[in-house]
Amino acid sequence: MIEYLIKFLVIYISCLFKFVAGPILGSAAGYSLWEIIVVTVGGLMTTVFSLTYLGEWINKNWTINVQKKKKRFSKSSRRIVKIWQKFGPIGIAAITPMFLTPVGGTIVMTAFRVEKKKVFTYMFISGLFWATLLGASIRQILNIPMIGDLLR
Repeated sequence: MIEYLIKFLVIYISCLFKFVAGPILGSAAGYSLWEIIVVTVGGLMTTVFSLTYLGEWINKNWTINVQKKKKRFSKSSRRIVKIWQKFGPIGIAAITPMFLTPVGGTIVMTAFRVEKKKVFTYMFISGLFWATLLGASIRQILNIPMIGDLLR
């Protein structure tokens, strides 16, 4: 039981920063699809809640002056703005698990001043979708005899 909890905790902590780690490590640990979804979405949503409320607290209580001059628009920031203009917060939430990571997606949505309830809802739905898709896909790929034999 303690071994199971340690594995679960390690995978959960990995999911706080990199969403894709959940389905990959969960499959490697022999978790069922439901366990993979719970640990992956749990990690994502912990990051979303933490950064949303921590970011609000930092804005209210701290003033951060950054003097470093940096490019106003980079290639990646232009892509994010294009996605925002076309699809809004739903588009950002949809690409967060695969491309922005939970930290990046939450920061982008907070920067665009999306209502907290919408951030939580859209990120949760996106996390459920991607965790189910990736968890099921990885399990099916591992069931292919030649690939499954390589990993054993």
